[in-house]
Amino acid sequence: MKSPVVRFFTLCLCAVFPAVAAKAQDQKVDPNVVAAQTAMAVLDKAPWSDLFNGKDLTGWTGDTAGYTVQDGILICNKGGKHLYTEKEYSDFAVQFEFKLEESGNNGIGIRVPKDGHPSREGIEIQILDHDGKVYNGEAVMADGKKQKLNWLKPWQYHGSVYGIYPPRLGYLKPVGEWNTQTIVVIEDHILIVLNGAVIVDAFLDNITPVDGTPHPGMKNKKGHIVLAGHDDRVEFRNLKLADYATSPTTPATNADNSPPAGFTAFFNGKDLTGWKGLAHGNANDRRALSGDALQAAQTKADTVMTEHWSVADGILTYDGKGDSLCTAKDYGDFEFYVDWKIPPGADSGIYLRGTPQIQIWDPWDPRVKPGAPDPANPEEGVAQYTNGRNLGSGGLWNNRRWRNAPTSLADKKPGEWNTFLIRMVGDKVSIWLNNQLIVDRVALENYWDQSGLIPLIRADQIELQHHGSELYFKNMYIRELPY
Repeated sequence: MKSPVVRFFTLCLCAVFPAVAAKAQDQKVDPNVVAAQTAMAVLDKAPWSDLFNGKDLTGWTGDTAGYTVQDGILICNKGGKHLYTEKEYSDFAVQFEFKLEESGNNGIGIRVPKDGHPSREGIEIQILDHDGKVYNGEAVMADGKKQKLNWLKPWQYHGSVYGIYPPRLGYLKPVGEWNTQTIVVIEDHILIVLNGAVIVDAFLDNITPVDGTPHPGMKNKKGHIVLAGHDDRVEFRNLKLADYATSPTTPATNADNSPPAGFTAFFNGKDLTGWKGLAHGNANDRRALSGDALQAAQTKADTVMTEHWSVADGILTYDGKGDSLCTAKDYGDFEFYVDWKIPPGADSGIYLRGTPQIQIWDPWDPRVKPGAPDPANPEEGVAQYTNGRNLGSGGLWNNRRWRNAPTSLADKKPGEWNTFLIRMVGDKVSIWLNNQLIVDRVALENYWDQSGLIPLIRADQIELQHHGSELYFKNMYIRELPY
């Protein structure tokens, strides 16, 4: 039997802990905050540079008379209009703090032509006190009750891609407080984080503007960043930019397995650190593994990995008798350099987000279609095909709706080193092989969903494909892009 003291503390704990548990359950996880954490983890390592120096308008042009600088703050004064960066930018993240007065209105123009209008000839991200009295009112209904009114369109609220796409609401701070906002624009992807929450995550190629009017600026590849003044006082500070323009097709480095600036080597040239074996050949089944089942499958796969993948003289080598090799880390959007070499007749590939595949093979393999005569030489063998391996490496081979072949044959002969630059944004992939663009923003289809209804997973492992051939890799560098 419990002592009176023990029973007393037991009763106290029973009374307190249910209340704590109930309170914890009431604090729901905000998915928009969780999504922002993924993007900000990448942006925390971004190569930021100042877009505003905190002292004057160096680097800006346009209505410089309408803006002033005071105590490190860039102020759009009453009557202020458009202020343009002198430089043009293509793919980037811009981060800043802003403070609004009641009903204050401004905007951030993206990829705007010189002296162009932000929302028509470029893209404008709205900055607005949408709770201001200018945009709100009150009506008395027939029963005498009062009804609040707001005459803004969904595509006019703060954070909207003006006229094109509405934001999620509820994250703008009250008038007079500083807000922090990050705008990521990479290819057609626009991601906006306001005060730690994602309020826009959209791909322009998939959007019809909600205001029903043409927006030719959606197609711009580069342009100026604009503070789009609308005659109201709005304050800005800590404006900075991270450049995510496409990297050179050859890494700027002088030594093997030494990453260029902004990239990380995920093969160290010494051992298999950062890599794992393939736990299951079907990605859906692999993702479903958990607990002891996952641990057992991974342990077995890692054993196979170490038996058939090895490192010699800075080269990752495969004997052709095991299984695919996988990154230990998952990746979403990224740029990826890799040098690869194959023997004659070899076949391999690179899986992106666990999905097949960027094809690697020997275009000069002399095999022919059933019933066709043997070629007299490798070049004649290539000529006998109208599609397939003779078109070269680099195609998204398992695509069925989008293009699956490269636009040109850029391979070097078997036994020579080739270089890929692979850029993935959303489900779109661009590939340069030996400095030639051979895949230009082609969607990688979800091979694991043959219905075509389930989109590609947003992040997963990168795999070097086993296809029964000896393989050689080196100089694997990755730059993560925020998503």
